[in-house]
Amino acid sequence: MSVPLRVLVTDPIIARFAEILERSGQRVELAAGWTDEEITGRLPYIDVLVCSRMTETMARAGTRLKLVHCAGAGYERIAIGALPPGTRVANTFHHGRSIAEHVLMVALMLSRRVARRDRLVRESVWESVSADPGLPLGDTLAGRTLGLLGLGETGREVARLAAAFGMRVHAVRRDPAAPPPDGLRLDRVRPPAELPELLAASDVVVVTVPLDERTRGMIGTAELRRMRPSAFLINVARGPVVDERALYEALAEGRIAGAGIDVWWPAPGSAGRGGAAMPFGTLENVVLTPHNSGHTRETFENRARDIAANLAALASGGELRNVLR
Repeated sequence: MSVPLRVLVTDPIIARFAEILERSGQRVELAAGWTDEEITGRLPYIDVLVCSRMTETMARAGTRLKLVHCAGAGYERIAIGALPPGTRVANTFHHGRSIAEHVLMVALMLSRRVARRDRLVRESVWESVSADPGLPLGDTLAGRTLGLLGLGETGREVARLAAAFGMRVHAVRRDPAAPPPDGLRLDRVRPPAELPELLAASDVVVVTVPLDERTRGMIGTAELRRMRPSAFLINVARGPVVDERALYEALAEGRIAGAGIDVWWPAPGSAGRGGAAMPFGTLENVVLTPHNSGHTRETFENRARDIAANLAALASGGELRNVLR
């Protein structure tokens, strides 16, 4: 027998897919434009909170909460420790393919200098080897080596697409002898101690590891010096995995050829948004995006389906998926 649940959705992106959530058979309330105080005042009457952010005050107010469902994979902005005992927490993913496509797009843009050429054409400047045979030529991705840091959902999808482009895929993994995930074929898998060797062997280095105390700052000055002058670094993980100043200096001094930056470093007064202290926007050898590499319709539709399935399972006493606690 299904028990009716009161569901409050505070994440504005998932709220766009409320129709999918309502297929769970539960009543869904959208907190569009609500203040923190309004959300907190409503939480004592709510069974399920779907959110990307929950303060300690909100958590303590949720005395009736049975489930807090993260709107995505990340839960660093959810005050899990302040929740009432017994409140379950779940998350959802489905961003791997979208981010992987972004990674390959950025690698192509860097290899062909697309950002620079687009800007120059808009300024009526025709920079082409047909007009200036001395200009450097671009490169194909086929036959080049992609070095992968992280073999989670995103890393696996990056590896698959890179292989489809004809790239060799090397990876660093805590247990290099473990079977490849989902039958994925990798050309070489190294232990973490061999990260310097992977960096030296790679034409494109892709960072997909989660941020924790082990990975914070794992790519710094020493690691960037191991990379080839012709190599690119693409970070779609979290900003602090890469040392900001070290990356800027490596790019500005031409010690690496370019970078794709989709994830950023917290900036004072940024109100939760990412930013950078270094002037990456003045560089021509970068592709900069506002942490949106996974923002496709498919990502959020599939996340909404996951959440709806968990709502239906909770109401009927079934098993929840992707439970964090």
